[in-house]
This record gives sequence, C-alpha cells and structure tokens, in this order.
Amino acid sequence: MSQTSRKPDRRESRRRAERRGHWSEYLAAAFLLLKGYRILGLRYKTRGGEIDLIVRKRDVVAFVEVKARRIENLAIDAVGYETQKRIHSASGQWLSRRRDGHRLTLRYDIVVVLPGRFPKHFQDAF
Repeated sequence: MSQTSRKPDRRESRRRAERRGHWSEYLAAAFLLLKGYRILGLRYKTRGGEIDLIVRKRDVVAFVEVKARRIENLAIDAVGYETQKRIHSASGQWLSRRRDGHRLTLRYDIVVVLPGRFPKHFQDAF
C-alpha cells in the first residue's frame, strides 16, 4: 500500500516561511554582533511597516532588511521599492523617538542569508 504525499496547506507553508524568516533574522543579528554592531531593535513594528533589524556602530545606525534565499541576487532583488518605502517610513518613526537622532548617520542595509554559507552584508544598499 503506497502512501500519498500530502501537500502542505497554505497556513503550514506560511508558518514554515515565518520560522525560516525569524531564524534568518537571528542569524543575521548574531553575524552583525560579531562585526561589532549593537542590536537596537529586532522586528521593530510601526503602522507604516516593520524593520527586521536596527543596529548601531559608533554614530551609524543601520536599518537592516534580512532576506533568506537560495540565490544572492534573488534576495537583493526581493527588496523592492515598496519594501524600501516601508522601511524608510518606519525608520523615520523610530528616529523621531530618539533624543540623539540628530547626531546619528543613517544607513539602509541588506543582509542576505544563503543556505550553508555565512550571511552577506550589503551596506548602504538602498
């Protein structure tokens, strides 16, 4: 008697993708810690959007989008105009709540998480 393989339903696929995304964010955060950054925020949410990571090194604050893909170019291309707009909006809200915001240099980065490899950090990506 053969078993029929069951296709995962949409909710199960969504949960799996969410877990993979969270794992990738933690991996990216650990990677950036090793590079000397401090983690200021993880999955920072506002009405306008969400920022995966907010990190700081000296007076530079980077708002980081983390993408996990099999191919590097696909990960970078996945950070489209709408995503960039959402991150810029959320970063403005985050910055408005900081007393030292006027002294900070802002940057928008991407960290790509590829299977079986160290994450790749693209500074000033957008």
